[in-house]
Amino acid sequence: MKETDRQMRETDRRLKKAEDLFTTQWGRLVESLVEGDLVPLLRQRDIDVTETAQRLNAVRNGEHCELDIVARNGAEIVVVEVKTTLRPRDVKRFLDKLRRLADWFPWSDDRPVYGALAYLRTDASVAKHAERQGLFVIRATGNSASLLNAPDFEPRVF
Repeated sequence: MKETDRQMRETDRRLKKAEDLFTTQWGRLVESLVEGDLVPLLRQRDIDVTETAQRLNAVRNGEHCELDIVARNGAEIVVVEVKTTLRPRDVKRFLDKLRRLADWFPWSDDRPVYGALAYLRTDASVAKHAERQGLFVIRATGNSASLLNAPDFEPRVF
């Protein structure tokens, strides 16, 4: 009985490890897909991106923050959160992260910061909610990504 329990725990551990590896690799694939189209998408909205970076990490006061993608130029910053499936709670968490961004990344405090949520799947209502919150909404599709905001959309500065 003890041996069976040990084997089951080991199997659970291995399954969790495999799941984490799959999720991580899938997330990185989606991030790469979005980053590849991000510069032209933002330039269409008059944000002249000069550099991008993936997976920026910071720890302040014992708290960890990771930014999936950051696009910037000398005047503006766009922080992109990438989700395979975008849910309402993701919008809230990302807005909270943007509000506290300067706590983790002091370089973000001296210029306008815009937020963008990128995803593979979501309900239309969630995407609309994100746009109403002043976020760019980016849908990753096949081998590209597209910006879904209305042409007259004005992003919110965080």
